Amino acid sequence: MALALALFAAGPSPAFAQDALQPYQLVRSLQLIQDRIAGGDHAALPMQAKLLEMIDARMRDANAEDFKEPKNFRALLVYGMSGGNPVTVAAAASRAVTDPQSLAIAKGVVAYLSGQPAEAIEMLKPIDPMSMPADLGAFLALVKGSLLAADDPAAALAFLDEARLLSPGTLVEEAALRRSVTIAAAQGDAARFALASTQYVASYLYSPYASQFADAFVSGVITLHMAISQDKIADITSMMDPEREKVIYLRIARRAAIDGMTELSAFASAKAELGRNGNGNQDDPRTQLYSSLSTMTSANVDEVRAKLGKIDRGKLSQSDRNLLDAAQAVAGEVMAPVKAAANAKAASKTVAKSDEAKSATEASADPANADLPPVEGAMPDQPAVAASNPAVAAASDHVKDTPAASPPAVTQPAQASAETPASAPASTDAAPVVQASAPATPDSQDPVDAAVTSTRRQLDQIDQLLGAAPK
Repeated sequence: MALALALFAAGPSPAFAQDALQPYQLVRSLQLIQDRIAGGDHAALPMQAKLLEMIDARMRDANAEDFKEPKNFRALLVYGMSGGNPVTVAAAASRAVTDPQSLAIAKGVVAYLSGQPAEAIEMLKPIDPMSMPADLGAFLALVKGSLLAADDPAAALAFLDEARLLSPGTLVEEAALRRSVTIAAAQGDAARFALASTQYVASYLYSPYASQFADAFVSGVITLHMAISQDKIADITSMMDPEREKVIYLRIARRAAIDGMTELSAFASAKAELGRNGNGNQDDPRTQLYSSLSTMTSANVDEVRAKLGKIDRGKLSQSDRNLLDAAQAVAGEVMAPVKAAANAKAASKTVAKSDEAKSATEASADPANADLPPVEGAMPDQPAVAASNPAVAAASDHVKDTPAASPPAVTQPAQASAETPASAPASTDAAPVVQASAPATPDSQDPVDAAVTSTRRQLDQIDQLLGAAPK
């Protein structure tokens, strides 16, 4: 570390770097800086950039004699996998005189850095990271795990474990844990997801790459909501500082509400509002906004609208103000009355179907009993109806073991109900005939269902309006 600080204080001096230091010394300094960054030392980021610049110049000036030292050639490969320039790595490797396996690794690394994953996988396939020196093997395991994440997740997780074994407490382990969280969630492995998340939060919560972990963790909780318990989620987040914990719960609540996971959304909303050590977040406008969203479809909509109306828009970001507008629009749609014309149209269709069913029943009745008073609750005899109406018989055979679909309930005047007590039960058997013969209408959807569908569609758009994570 003292060497790295001295290099940083000396300023840009390619001649000094070339004459005084070997490539492996510069790369080792880079690794020490990166490990401090992984632990949360963001002040070391400028030092990393300066070292990468100096190493690039040193590698471009290196000759075949420099790379006769195995440590220098390994340093070239580690530099490449630490964010180095693939053009520099390719040019330096072409001048090196070394064994075929090392040259194959160099070609695989260059392919990986150049965005050619298939070629990189093919070149690195026979390489066993555990057989390499630890400084090189750890990076190779990380690269192979990243390359295989999509095609062979089980093998990818095994390589990421090897990377952690070979380089604990470093930026390599930090990256391996982050990738493990994502792969475990995609595989539905809740136990592995929880373990990797716990290990990451315990060691690397303040890494500059922790925001990527947060994205992966929130997505994983949503994906594994049926497999991971709320207690386990609470155990992991309790290791975070209160502000990070709150933001994580806000994001989970928002995602869960959008995806219709009411129980998870309510849990996360409550956790976000509760805060820690009695320091609640009820006054945080983001908390109010996301908790309202989580209860949009389950709580009293009047209460939700009132809560949304009290939110201070001036304390929200532009994306959150857009979200607030969308939430208020959705609440308004939920409370809006169904159009009277649509209701009347639906009712008239139902009444028409009921009249048709009644006519079919009366036409199929025995003429000898036409003048007899109806018996309340009596059902027409199925064989008699079938004998007098072949169409009913055919329909009866077709739906013999299938319950007839009941028409939508319609409120009838009291007089009509008293005058036709027998026709209502009779329509149970006649309904299939009427439904089969009734012409299909494109606008036959129930207006209430249409309103609910529209509301659901607007809820789905909230996630897109939100954009990035809460700031």
